[in-house]
Amino acid sequence: MVKAFLACILHNISMMIPVILLYNLVSDLLDGGIPNGKIAFYIGGIILALGIICFTYYLQYNATFFATYVESGVRRLALAEKLRKIPLAFFGKKDLADLTNVIMGDCASLESGLSHWVPELIGSVVSTLLIAVGIFIFNWKMALASLWVLPVSFGILILASGSMRKSERKVNASQVSCSDGIQECLEAMKDLKANNAEQEYLKGLDEKIKLVEKQTVFSELTHAVYNTSARMVLKIGIATTVLAGGMLLASGQITLLTFFAFLILVSRVYDPLIAALDNLVAVMMMLNIQCRRMDEILSYPEQGGTDRLTNQGYDITFENVGFSYNSGETVLKDVSFTAKQGEVTALVGPSGGGKTTVSRLAARFWDIQKGKISVGGMDISEIDPETLMSLYSIVFQDVTLFNNTIMENIRLGRKDATDEEVLAAARLANVDEFAAKLPDGYRSMIGENGCELSGGERQRISIARAFLKNAPIILMDEATASLDVENETLIQESLSRLIENKTVMIIAHRMRTVAGADKIVVLADGRVAEQGHPDMLLKKDGFYARMVRLQTQNQEWVM
Repeated sequence: MVKAFLACILHNISMMIPVILLYNLVSDLLDGGIPNGKIAFYIGGIILALGIICFTYYLQYNATFFATYVESGVRRLALAEKLRKIPLAFFGKKDLADLTNVIMGDCASLESGLSHWVPELIGSVVSTLLIAVGIFIFNWKMALASLWVLPVSFGILILASGSMRKSERKVNASQVSCSDGIQECLEAMKDLKANNAEQEYLKGLDEKIKLVEKQTVFSELTHAVYNTSARMVLKIGIATTVLAGGMLLASGQITLLTFFAFLILVSRVYDPLIAALDNLVAVMMMLNIQCRRMDEILSYPEQGGTDRLTNQGYDITFENVGFSYNSGETVLKDVSFTAKQGEVTALVGPSGGGKTTVSRLAARFWDIQKGKISVGGMDISEIDPETLMSLYSIVFQDVTLFNNTIMENIRLGRKDATDEEVLAAARLANVDEFAAKLPDGYRSMIGENGCELSGGERQRISIARAFLKNAPIILMDEATASLDVENETLIQESLSRLIENKTVMIIAHRMRTVAGADKIVVLADGRVAEQGHPDMLLKKDGFYARMVRLQTQNQEWVM
């Protein structure tokens, strides 16, 4: 970036060479004509000036753009790397549209500002100061008459910066809200159509778009008022130069040639600043807000820890764990239980009881506020999250797939897996049943988030990933919820082979899914209501027994 600033300064100073040549030419003409020996000097000077100006243009844009694009790429990678490392608690405060806008929109605006306007501004200011020093030495009275407008013009912009920054924040907030609304509309279009709610929703979205337009127009008007005022003050400098020059010329304090030179000078010295002022304030205010948004991500504390695993076995133990999300509402209160290696531990209970939260905490997606979670006696809060995740295969209730082939979506479980290993995992998850019907089989593209597949088919691909990774700990959150009874039975048979000698934690609402579990942990209101073997809990006739009876009655009623 230093090269970019130096290139801008050199370019602006080089633009004064024609002024110097013109001054000497007029001086020779007033003295009686151009000497024969100087004709070649002026021709050579003009050629040299054009060459220097072209060369400085090249240096300016080469240094500015290349340096900025490299920096922009580095910043985007830094943001992506940071998002990969920060805890999920951060994402609870942000929505997808906002984060996408930061990485793509804010970085692009920063790139444009740093490549075009910031170097030009700094180069214009520094070169103007250097020229100012030179003309003050030449004639301080005329210099004062020409340059007094510069501090006044910048003073106007500095005094107005608070108002302009406020308007930029409003524009940014309205744009984020509008982007979020558009994304939500696209994602929820099926539900909107199903409920005949398109018109009402689009009406609200239209209001958000109008708000963006209103805030943008107001912001542009605010900037225009202050920018025009600053530029008008600069133009006044031409008038004061003429007036002061005329008075000094009349009193004999300066020559006609000096007066003429200053008239040429003021017509040129303001040009770089006027060009910078056209976009300077808006860009600088915008960059200030965008840099803060990026710094919010880059300064967010990461989940740290050692990359050395010291666990003895794979038992997962919760000891008096307490946890709350960003809202401050306590989700878990003194939760204690152990999911043993070689056993299936099922988490059941009413919605909102904390089942999914427990499974996420076990993988350190969030850090707990109280108690301790350990794997094989190893405190997971002391282990780097990426290292810890090597111990887990996770099947979420909400499956995330990519617009790629079935083969590559399964290979996400282990990137270095061979095609044979991927196909073996797919067969275990009963993916063959639907993949064989597709035109390109496992090479078929499945669309964004698997939109070409049914819910059950998408879930089987997710389960195949877990088979492929073959980690010692398996977390399953309603893994068979989207499967029909026939496929659920097939998957359960496959899972019985997958979980051998592993630690398995399953979340389920259907009691038939967890009937064969080794241990049931009933979570209600953020606490462990009861735990033990299914048969023991049925005899106890407590919470679990009531859930089994209710589901059995409902199934009989449906039949």
